[in-house]
Amino acid sequence: MDTPDIIYTKVDEAPELASASFLPIIQSFAAAAGVSVGTKDISLAGRIIAAFPEALTESQRQSDDLAELGKLVKTPEANVIKLPNISASVPQLVAAVTELQEKGYALPDYPEAPETADEKAIRARYDAIKGSAVNPVLREGNSDRRAAAAVKNFAQANPHRMGAWSADSKTHVSTMGANDFRSNEKSATLSEATTAKIELVGADGSVTVLKEGIEYPAGTVVDATFMSAKALGAFLEKEVAKTKEAGILFSLHLKATMMKVSDPILFGHAVKAFLKPVFAAFGDDLEACGANPNSGLGAVLEAVETSPKSAEILAAIEAAMADNPPLYMVNSDKGITNLHVPSDVIIDASMPALIRAGGKGWGPEGAEADCNCVIPDSSYASVYAEAIQNCKENGALDPSTAGTVQNVGLMAQKAEEYGSHPTTFEIPADGTVRMVLANGDVLHEHAVEAGDIWRSASTRQAPIEDWVQLAIDRQALENCEAIFWLDETRAHDAELLKYVRPLLEKAGVAGKFKILNPQEATKVSFTTIRAGKTSIAVTGNVLRDYLTDLFPILELGTSAKMLSIVKLMNGGGLFETGAGGSAPKHVQQLMEENHLRWDSLGEFCALGESLKYLAQVKGNAKAKVLGEAVDAATQGILDNNKSPSRKVGEPDNRDSHFYFALYWAQALAAQTSDADLAAHFTPIAQALAENEAAITADFAAVQGRAADTGGYFRGDAAKTAAVMRPSETLNSIIG
Repeated sequence: MDTPDIIYTKVDEAPELASASFLPIIQSFAAAAGVSVGTKDISLAGRIIAAFPEALTESQRQSDDLAELGKLVKTPEANVIKLPNISASVPQLVAAVTELQEKGYALPDYPEAPETADEKAIRARYDAIKGSAVNPVLREGNSDRRAAAAVKNFAQANPHRMGAWSADSKTHVSTMGANDFRSNEKSATLSEATTAKIELVGADGSVTVLKEGIEYPAGTVVDATFMSAKALGAFLEKEVAKTKEAGILFSLHLKATMMKVSDPILFGHAVKAFLKPVFAAFGDDLEACGANPNSGLGAVLEAVETSPKSAEILAAIEAAMADNPPLYMVNSDKGITNLHVPSDVIIDASMPALIRAGGKGWGPEGAEADCNCVIPDSSYASVYAEAIQNCKENGALDPSTAGTVQNVGLMAQKAEEYGSHPTTFEIPADGTVRMVLANGDVLHEHAVEAGDIWRSASTRQAPIEDWVQLAIDRQALENCEAIFWLDETRAHDAELLKYVRPLLEKAGVAGKFKILNPQEATKVSFTTIRAGKTSIAVTGNVLRDYLTDLFPILELGTSAKMLSIVKLMNGGGLFETGAGGSAPKHVQQLMEENHLRWDSLGEFCALGESLKYLAQVKGNAKAKVLGEAVDAATQGILDNNKSPSRKVGEPDNRDSHFYFALYWAQALAAQTSDADLAAHFTPIAQALAENEAAITADFAAVQGRAADTGGYFRGDAAKTAAVMRPSETLNSIIG
């Protein structure tokens, strides 16, 4: 079977619900230009099903679409629109498995503590699905993320609400600064291709191989570091006490989804520190009932219910909570705290939201308060600390006049995939961890203690060179400030600079770029955008992830509206639909009220770029007309304020898609470069306009009551279509 011209990914939660409404419109319009739009399933449920074919019936099995896409993005034919998918924490993974089992899928349980060879093999398959398992496979190019001009103009003309900052705000960032990943990092660039193994040499001289057969091409930058568990525990206990003394909220900010190995462990340490008296008194009982702090306070509370000492333990937890500072809340109405579920509070979303709100977080009583923002590792904590300080000194950013920070991010070929791959370990015993090359040389080594978290990451030469060239190209187009966010005092960054400086010199553009550490770069960038100007942040992978939420949330009110283009290194294009996550709260609202507030503006932007790219590489002139009309439709959505409302009873995602189809059809009918397309879409535009009242009435009629999509992680296609396409009038016009 031929590969479709465009692949539209099947994902999870809110963006997947929106796709049920939007994708039929895309496929109908694209067909008129001879453009085929297919789908590939990279959802969490789809990846779970693909991982265990032997456990399922023939009708239940499905292909490994992620693996197929991984091959496609290494070819010039790739044209993929990638929507946000779940980066699963363990609780999410277990919940998805449970739902599938209830639907009749005979999947094995997730082994929390595997003992047998079979259990370890099952755990390994599930672990490959956890965390940011999708993005490293698909991102065979570096990232170019920015706000589309129409989106930025609209945000300035219609500024979102910003919380007021006070100079005496107690909100601040706390970080370790010693014995953490940042301070223990070592880095080296390999002069020749080699393989490596990671081993733990015990105090008794025993050698345990943690990982072997790791392949590195010549020129690869290889890092290794660790975080001391003792130092982490002491830091967290100190911050709990300091927060109580300051009378503010304790808030922990990690990324237990992307950092799928390290950050759940850090999260568990925070739960134990917060409930220190409970774990001291009932540690054996908690372990016996399966209370795993890495899965969060919610999982602990649930497990305790099964303990013979449940009443005593729950009373001790209640006492500890009462004696501690109040927690930053995910949902104060439902009693869901910052420490309940590791995937609920993601640093790149939670910190910008807090800064946007004037440094305030929601407390357990439903009132806003200042926060101690606890970010254990100091690698990038200074970015948020500087942003907070800037707002204390200068007040909130003004979206009506603010400039913009674009991003060129190094991410191709799993660059800097800290914590997301199988070279991160919780150390089982005291000893020394060594990275040993094929010739026997020890590249890196660290003395470690039981419980420490050791990790390695690598960045290949070709992606680094491509990243620098992308930055040069982007700066030339914008002719604006451009900053490499690199810290010469950090081991990894110092190795990158050995590439960056010569490449800039060779291109004759060294004078057009600044090289600043992240804190200084944050300060300069805020000054730039407060003056209404543009800055390009040229960053590594993790900072790319953080900054493409931080600045868009402050500038636009959301990061879901970003234009995100990945120019694949072997040719082809990957078009991402912003950085807005998969929005579980939106799904909850749909299920309760049949109102979906997900904004598909990111999908609109990606679609236009994908069609124009297709026209360029395949010589399809009709696709170019289609893509340009997408831009006009997107502008129409913004100009006419047809984005979804947050409140039930008001226009939602489905209304937005209708108006997008209307404006798209009208733009195609009015264009003069392709008479056939104009003739095809003229009656469609007329029918959509004439039936506007009837179609929007259909959407309004279904709101206000519960909606059944047939599942959370694996919805029923017919039920989801019935919910998301309730207007037979619109469906018949689209076809």
